[in-house]
Amino acid sequence: MNAFELNKIAGALLGMLLFAMGLNLFSDAIFANPKPTTPGYDLPSGDKAAAPAAAAAAAVPLPALLAKADAKAGEAAMKACASCHTFAKGAAAKPTGPDLYGIVGRGKGSTGFAYSDAMKGKGGNWSFEDLDAFIANPKGFVSGTKMSYGGEKDAAKRADIIVYLRSLADAPVALPAAK
Repeated sequence: MNAFELNKIAGALLGMLLFAMGLNLFSDAIFANPKPTTPGYDLPSGDKAAAPAAAAAAAVPLPALLAKADAKAGEAAMKACASCHTFAKGAAAKPTGPDLYGIVGRGKGSTGFAYSDAMKGKGGNWSFEDLDAFIANPKGFVSGTKMSYGGEKDAAKRADIIVYLRSLADAPVALPAAK
């Protein structure tokens, strides 16, 4: 190979490097990001007006929520629960959850399901207040429960669910009087 051929190869390599550097400068000019005035990212501080509204919603007593609740909306909210629970009279418990027919007023841990020792030891019957607390935070209400559901934070949705569960009975328990 002679010197002329080596010069052509070296020129081609240097030309490619010059082209790459020029392309880099050109793309930096087009897609330049301005430097932030302060380093880091602004985090959301939360809506100050939403906090009093949430506190006001929590202040509504359960009997008032139950009086306004919709069983059809509760049935729709319970669709996801069907993967672990049954809702029909006389239905066998699923391996992951008990039958919920007649749950309102029934003893805690009393049906043919392998409840956790914590649930069996809770004692008493399922009242509207107990169901509300359990649906809101199962692990907070019964520490050691087998239920893996994280809980429903919306009180109105919980009331819909409770009214639907109440309807699943031969003789539904009377709703508490709203004050």
